[in-house]
Amino acid sequence: MSRAPSPPADAGWIQQRKPSEPPPPVERIGFLRWLRDNLFSSVPNSIISVLGIIALVYSVPRAVSWVFIDSVWYTADPGTCRAAGGACWAVITEKHRVMFFGLYPFEEHWRPFLALILYLGTLVISAMPRFWRWRILLPLWIAATAAILVLMLGGVFGLRPLETNDWGGLPLTMVVFTGTMVIGTPIAVLLALGRRSDMPVIKTICVIFIEGVRAVPLVTVLFCAAVVFPLLLPPGITIDKLVRVIIGMGIFFACFQAEVIRGGLQAIPRGQYEAADSLGLRYWQKTRKIILPQAIRIVIPGLMNHVISSFKNSTYVIIVGLFDILNATSASVADPNWIAYYTEAYLFVAFVYFLGAFALSRYSQFLEQRFGEGRR
Repeated sequence: MSRAPSPPADAGWIQQRKPSEPPPPVERIGFLRWLRDNLFSSVPNSIISVLGIIALVYSVPRAVSWVFIDSVWYTADPGTCRAAGGACWAVITEKHRVMFFGLYPFEEHWRPFLALILYLGTLVISAMPRFWRWRILLPLWIAATAAILVLMLGGVFGLRPLETNDWGGLPLTMVVFTGTMVIGTPIAVLLALGRRSDMPVIKTICVIFIEGVRAVPLVTVLFCAAVVFPLLLPPGITIDKLVRVIIGMGIFFACFQAEVIRGGLQAIPRGQYEAADSLGLRYWQKTRKIILPQAIRIVIPGLMNHVISSFKNSTYVIIVGLFDILNATSASVADPNWIAYYTEAYLFVAFVYFLGAFALSRYSQFLEQRFGEGRR
């Protein structure tokens, strides 16, 4: 009796394969239908849309004329700005060095400019995933930090020595922001883990510390760091004012960030902890390799929200007599010849902060997409 020939090994795949189907038709929505569905779908929406269109028709041409057409972009004579009917952007070209570098000596402005370029370059390299290795980033940041401190402080290689009280403008903003992140981030992780600890003493200390710091405004923290803390030091021991301010802002940032991280830790399923325990991992191994990476991935938007707030909170250093880019701008437009054009100066500073916040926001979205690939 003859046996039927066996089907090939991939016959099952051939039988299960579906014939190619054409893609679904793409719906094309006309312009009039789009207006009806999005702007005039109801009476309230129609009223709001009409009012919005009227406001745009009235304000946009005036804004364009004030910003671009009737504006003055470069002049050393304020009278030219007074004769013009638009914005006087010449105040930026005239005062940009004071705005960017604050109280730093005028003839030494090349030093903070070079330090700023070095800082931004290091930041861009660190943001690229191809360089996310400790053996690359750690030496890079150590070398960049040393070079920036040499440029800003001087005293070596023939550079004029300067104090941190002479720092100002955008470099000071970057130093305060970066210092806050470097100091606050590991403290935030430890506080979040401590608040979820099974040890009552550790948990109580973390809860009291977090709630105590979060209950006071940042102004109070900076005042204590600048005025009260030096009174507690032994005689003859002093800590630089800028360092004290950065530490205070880092602790303040850490207490808010710790609650965001704690929310991510609580969102981890219990099975992840049990799976790590079944592998025989110790507490810190389990936390570093399994729990914490998942928690950070979940709360990236919340983390970046506090990072952006910290970037803007650097303006509070004026309380201790330091001039970041905003406060340096306020001092620069105090010139009687240019004081009438403070609006243009503040708009420029707002644009600088917008660029920084927008870059952080976009990078946050990039991190969400990259770290979420395994879950999709």
